Amino acid sequence: MAQVEQIVEIDGAEAASLPPAGTYEIDAQHTSAEFVARHMFTKVRGAFPEITGSIQVAERPEDSRVEVELQTATVSTNSDMRDEHLRGDDFFSVETYPTIAFKSTAVRLTGGTQFELDGDLTVRDVTKPITLKGEFLGWGQDMSGKPRIFAEAKTTVVREDWGLNWNMAVEASGLLVGKKVDLELQVQAFKVS
Repeated sequence: MAQVEQIVEIDGAEAASLPPAGTYEIDAQHTSAEFVARHMFTKVRGAFPEITGSIQVAERPEDSRVEVELQTATVSTNSDMRDEHLRGDDFFSVETYPTIAFKSTAVRLTGGTQFELDGDLTVRDVTKPITLKGEFLGWGQDMSGKPRIFAEAKTTVVREDWGLNWNMAVEASGLLVGKKVDLELQVQAFKVS
């Protein structure tokens, strides 16, 4: 990075200087879309490495917009057998539903560098509202001189709300797969216009 803006303090609270308004494209090589789900007593972490999308940074942060698309066939949990099961009809049915999409509907600043991002999450052609709690980590210019923004966000969803109902009874823990899934995003995006 050629230059990175610092987090500053305004009225006793941390705040990042605002990046230039415009359209930013998600940098898939430096962005992660991960999930964490309970598997019996432990947790399993997975990711969708193929991610595309854009962030429209407005002059007023509350007017900004985000759109993200994940390729379901790229789901990876470090287990070939589990990944194949997730790609099948019990879960993502990737042949029929090749993408998971998120489109924001509102942005709320909640203090300092924190924000909430409301939006519609579409999985298997089922669209439901969710709220991501996030933090704007700052912005800077990369080595080519383009402004680049950094943020992270997370939420917890109930997978059955999107028709991901498959499960199996297990004597030791009740169910093989937990109903709640944590979603975690680490985002870098660069300005394209």
